[in-house]
Amino acid sequence: MTSSVHHHHRFRSERMASLNLQVRITSTLFLGVLLNGVSGAVVPFVFGDSLTEVGNNNFLQYSLAKSNYPWYGIDYKNGRPTGRFSNGRTIGDVIFSKLGVSSPPPYLSLLPLSTNDAFLQGVNYASGGAGILNETGIYFIEKLSFDDQIGCFEKTKKAIIEKIGEEASSKLIQAAVFYVGLGSNDYINNFLQPFLPDGQQYTHEEFLDLIASTLEGQLKRLHGLGVRNIVFNGLGPLGCIPSQRVKSRNGTCLNNVNQWVVDFNSRVKTLLVSLNSSLPSAHFGFADSYHIVMDLIKRPQNYGLKVGNASCCNVDKKLGGLCLPNSNLCSNRSEYVFWDAFHPSDAANVVIADIMISSDSGFMPASLPGFSKNESIW
Repeated sequence: MTSSVHHHHRFRSERMASLNLQVRITSTLFLGVLLNGVSGAVVPFVFGDSLTEVGNNNFLQYSLAKSNYPWYGIDYKNGRPTGRFSNGRTIGDVIFSKLGVSSPPPYLSLLPLSTNDAFLQGVNYASGGAGILNETGIYFIEKLSFDDQIGCFEKTKKAIIEKIGEEASSKLIQAAVFYVGLGSNDYINNFLQPFLPDGQQYTHEEFLDLIASTLEGQLKRLHGLGVRNIVFNGLGPLGCIPSQRVKSRNGTCLNNVNQWVVDFNSRVKTLLVSLNSSLPSAHFGFADSYHIVMDLIKRPQNYGLKVGNASCCNVDKKLGGLCLPNSNLCSNRSEYVFWDAFHPSDAANVVIADIMISSDSGFMPASLPGFSKNESIW
């Protein structure tokens, strides 16, 4: 075992206590999978953006938010791009793999639904450029917003009913885990863009009100479709990603953006607490990875990585920020926290997932039977 690995493990044990104080993450998604659901194994449905996309945008002819070209996927199976915005796996891929659950396929790859039954094992609706607000990412031409993704789930539910009947489909959906990871683009590709109206016409508090009211309606819509178990993955420190650092004079994190993210996370937590109280049998949890990612960015060496303030792929951070086929890559991709100007590397996703599902990381099966509702949010 190398010294860096020794250091990684030593640090993990030394700092876990402090991380426990900072990070409280609902285990609905992770321990729920381990403990099994009504039908034997929890079925995952993923709603999100480019952090969890597995290829939906490949099927959108006019979408400008695609990663189906080199060097994306260079460390994935066969080294080929799949539409994942990473050199390897997404955070969802890593977590599902560690828990022995297959990472669900992109929804658009399953069409027409009448020709298969793969959707009975879960579906990924995530789409690069997507946001909570429909106007977010408008310049990507085509993407599946959260509203669009919920519409796709409605069609999936109808197909499930046609396959296995009303009663069985109701049980499947009630036992399934719904992962929602959205909000980053509502900042990066909306509120923070000077040429888009939302950032001009709203104060941040007003923008948060709009986000919260929109998200409330969307989560209620899912609940009305029979969904009971939702994990909302909060935002990481967006002010520290390479595409935002370039806006500061000396390449440091943008504190105002990070404060907005903290406010966003707090508002979503409050919303979930309210919905857990008002909606029958709702188990809506919040996964707060903000401090995990911040610590990884600031002290990458403590996790076996080396670079947290720049991307492995040498991208033009002011023009797009994606890793193009003519981009130069770093010599050791496993040492970088960021792959491009926006997205974590495969190595970073492994570290984050390890902490998230570690048995001593502060997880509690709070949203599962036997635990009170008010413990499901921190």
